[in-house]
Amino acid sequence: MPALIPTDIIGRITWLGRVPDRDAALASTPVEQLSLTFAGPEGEAHGGVTRPSCSRVTSQHPKGTEIRNTRQLCVMSEEELAEIAAAIDLEHFDPRWAGASMIVSGIPDFTHVPPSSRLQVTSGTTIVIDMENRPCHLPAPVIDTDAPGHGRAFKAAANGRRGVTAWVEREGLVRVGDTVRLHVPDQRGWRGSA
Repeated sequence: MPALIPTDIIGRITWLGRVPDRDAALASTPVEQLSLTFAGPEGEAHGGVTRPSCSRVTSQHPKGTEIRNTRQLCVMSEEELAEIAAAIDLEHFDPRWAGASMIVSGIPDFTHVPPSSRLQVTSGTTIVIDMENRPCHLPAPVIDTDAPGHGRAFKAAANGRRGVTAWVEREGLVRVGDTVRLHVPDQRGWRGSA
């Protein structure tokens, strides 16, 4: 019995980008296609099979510990970007400001799709959603470069709308305009308590 269920929810890739040098700047550079390998998008500073642990996982691993890289991509929703833009009083939010790898449209409540869900393009190239990407202060100076005075509001505005981190499960190309089908885990919601 399959553990993942293909849904009828079909989205579209509306934007792609890569961060070539994370130390130089968070901003991503727009591209028309990305070659996804098991180490992530080619030319992406967040790529690699492993990575040093960061603030997302300090409860499990001391900062800087080498761990599996499940943060190869930053995937965000076009609809949620529009909500962020409105919340920080801008007409448009440029995905490169947030260091996005991929923007999709047509998937409701995107930031909260279940972890372990898959986004699969028609060719079979597949990424796995790891978890919600928590907003931070790093996009603020990037935003302020193009829209002075608006960056400070990003962290609060992006709460619950920052998209997800993801990793490559099946290699291949993804292109702007590709459709993606959402596959979700076949399981009930967790009833335990933290």
